[in-house]
Amino acid sequence: MPCDDLLAEARKVRERAYAPFSRFRVGAAARSADGRIFSACNVESSSYGLSICAERAAVAKAVSEGCRKLVEIAIVADTERPCPPCGACRQLIYELGPDARVVMANLQGDVKVAQIADLLPGAFTAEYMRREPERDEEA
Repeated sequence: MPCDDLLAEARKVRERAYAPFSRFRVGAAARSADGRIFSACNVESSSYGLSICAERAAVAKAVSEGCRKLVEIAIVADTERPCPPCGACRQLIYELGPDARVVMANLQGDVKVAQIADLLPGAFTAEYMRREPERDEEA
């Protein structure tokens, strides 16, 4: 499978997850258009809303290193079946890679592959925010 390197990296970084509350450790590895790999794990907070998913952490790491185009992301979790990214992660992945391939795997080696556009149909994009600037109307 061409994404074996991504899956291996996601599996490895998963071990570094900080998940003392849920014990749900996730690893993610994203590949940029130029072939670089950015990996990260989930980081929990006792204030759950401040927690960050592995996928969003990997995307943020990619952006902080100058990446603006993702082509693939792998996600590994200790689940019964391959675990998809949450909605917030899907949105962020889509923004940097609307054609990105998402490879989901569990520790048993089960793998599922999908396109991000299929996981997030009707994605909200910057096109919705484009509008003509407001003009002062004459009285």
